[in-house]
Amino acid sequence: MSCKAVVREAGGIAVVDLSGRITLGEGSGVVRAAIKDLIAGGQKKMLLNLGDVSYIDSAGLGELVGAYATVSHAGGKIKLLNVQKRVNDLLQVTKLYSIFEFFTDETAALASFGSAAEA
Repeated sequence: MSCKAVVREAGGIAVVDLSGRITLGEGSGVVRAAIKDLIAGGQKKMLLNLGDVSYIDSAGLGELVGAYATVSHAGGKIKLLNVQKRVNDLLQVTKLYSIFEFFTDETAALASFGSAAEA
């Protein structure tokens, strides 16, 4: 199953619902294009919903790190929602869990942007 990204807006925050496999080629390109389009549109708060992502390879992992760097350099924040066990294990092994904020509840994730913006 190829990767798909559906962007929706919730309280001024772009929620990117990803599904499928984020792998070298089309999958990683979908993530890159979605982030690029959001940044170009002036969006600086993003929540990547990985609940329906079944697999991420090293290229996909690179895209997540690239997305983090792109959004951070633009002065924004990017957070992860509903990270599946397999993907979480990969982030733990690579020590990348320390750069992302993780959430299992969308309401809490959305609220965290507000408290971070006020701090």
